[in-house]
Amino acid sequence: MSKRRRGGSGGAPAPRAVVETSAGGVIYRWRGRTPHVLLIRDRYRHWGFPKGHLEGVETAADAALREVEEETGLGHLVLGPRLQTIDWFFRFRGRLIHKFCHFYLIESPAGETIPQAEEGITECMWLPLGEAIATISYDNAREVLQAAADFLASSAVNAGSPDALPSGNDAGMVAEPATATVPVKTLEVRVSGTLADGGEG
Repeated sequence: MSKRRRGGSGGAPAPRAVVETSAGGVIYRWRGRTPHVLLIRDRYRHWGFPKGHLEGVETAADAALREVEEETGLGHLVLGPRLQTIDWFFRFRGRLIHKFCHFYLIESPAGETIPQAEEGITECMWLPLGEAIATISYDNAREVLQAAADFLASSAVNAGSPDALPSGNDAGMVAEPATATVPVKTLEVRVSGTLADGGEG
């Protein structure tokens, strides 16, 4: 007896997804005792984080720093912990893509932003943490931002400054101590002709 392929006889096998890896940053800056987060607006008018592909043999952390500098113009950057790795599926020009993106917490103590217009970045905007959580366009990016807020809140408490951040209710979350585990969030997004979750990054 001949074996039939799953999904019917004579059908083509399901296409294998091309794996792509990116890295990006949640950029923050203290203004007084309030942390502000930098969001960028992409060519699709969505608010998110700077991110992009790894180049050559660079690490995810190196790529995150480079992408932040290129897309925002900020040069004085302090790398913090890796927050989360998210992944999603999308289609682009007929190809099924499985994208992984590693996000790091990055401090920018000073400097003026210059949006990278040639990459479709139309605006950079600093927002207080709670406003940034409400403004960001993508749910998976919002989860990354909440992880950053949890880490900053935990750091403030450990430093003896529990009032340095908004309360959990003000920020839209309950702060919890950061852990060493880096979760992976998976979404499936089907897009034809455009890229999901903020473009090519």
